[in-house]
Amino acid sequence: MSHSQYFITAISNSGGAPEQAYRKLQNAGACPSAPYGEMFKLEVPSLMVGTLDSLMNLSDDLGKTDSLIESIVRKVEKSSSELAGKKATELTVGGVPSSRYIQQFAWDYAKYPNRRPLKELVSLISSGVAAIDEELKQLTNSYGEKQVALQDAKRKKGGNLMTVDLNDVLDERIVRNTKIYDTDYLKTIFVAVAKSQEKAFTAEIYKLGTDLVGYGGPDWSNNPSGLGQGTAFGNQVDRHRVRGSPVVPGSLEYVTADNDSVLFAVTILKSMYEAGYYECDEFVQGTKIDLEEAFSKILREKRYIVRDFEWDPSSKGKAAMALEQLNVEVDNMRSGLTRWCKTHYGEAFVAWMHIKVIRVFVESVLRYGLPVDFTAVLYKVAPGKETQLTEALDKTFGTPKGKDDEDIDDGEEYHDFVLIKFDP
Repeated sequence: MSHSQYFITAISNSGGAPEQAYRKLQNAGACPSAPYGEMFKLEVPSLMVGTLDSLMNLSDDLGKTDSLIESIVRKVEKSSSELAGKKATELTVGGVPSSRYIQQFAWDYAKYPNRRPLKELVSLISSGVAAIDEELKQLTNSYGEKQVALQDAKRKKGGNLMTVDLNDVLDERIVRNTKIYDTDYLKTIFVAVAKSQEKAFTAEIYKLGTDLVGYGGPDWSNNPSGLGQGTAFGNQVDRHRVRGSPVVPGSLEYVTADNDSVLFAVTILKSMYEAGYYECDEFVQGTKIDLEEAFSKILREKRYIVRDFEWDPSSKGKAAMALEQLNVEVDNMRSGLTRWCKTHYGEAFVAWMHIKVIRVFVESVLRYGLPVDFTAVLYKVAPGKETQLTEALDKTFGTPKGKDDEDIDDGEEYHDFVLIKFDP
């Protein structure tokens, strides 16, 4: 990346030879008596002028287009730098440093035909850079998502029982010695808790979710004499007049532990059926209420981690293989995106310079009129000489300003000649 500042300056030839204007520009800021920078000739092609109104409208839009394309150049540059890290190298334009490309600028007539209307030409350049911007967004998003997946895999691989893949931790002996249920109405869930929470968890597990399950209804076990007798049932019974926890009494089991956490298994009522009922002559179907999700939510609120687990002996070691595959994919995407940035940085930079040359042409025609008769040069400003060079150019090509002129400027930088400043 070049850190030098550049000025593009254009003055009218006033009917004289371009060489005379060139010498004036050189004497103003790039000679022994005015050593404020190094000067280079700038090729400005013969572009289609069109109407004065179209030039004025285009002039307003060109400044915005210039800034927009510059922002895309910076995005590509930043992405390349972040990808390379400490190994970052200077991006090039057509195989040469950006500073050399600027100083040796030549209009690309094949890519940007100079006889096309200016508005179409600007649109052609802008659309090409917009496509680069859109592709960069898609590539960086894909790369970012893959990095997130890699970090998540690393976290699970090197984490504790709260994050690690349980198939990589539990063996067949542990699973065989643990009572695991998964029926229509019973489900064994695995819960990881920090060791600092172990005592509290074991003390309160059977008291959690005491308002989730309705246990009301006919109880023939306590009143066997009523068995078979007419009694209220279905929707005629208030199931929720007696409530309790879905945890099956005595089902809590210690499974395993590591340095930070403990894994438990506990069996709960998986769901509860609410009886259907008749509404007039129409039967309303009963519903099954999911208790597992409601109970899991209560556990999460207590900062107990419910672990999804399905024993699969064949999956042991798959996490390590998946992690290795993700590492390879991320490396490949990084390499591909780095190459993409190197290629498309040059394309965006070329478009940026062509827009600047179009700006010089349009501003010069608006300022100096027709026929087109001006000379443009490029100054590579010497370090710390920006102000001196600007003042020298104003002194040579400007007219003295009165107080009224200063008020009209309203703080905006104005010169009696075309001047475009930029940092590549």
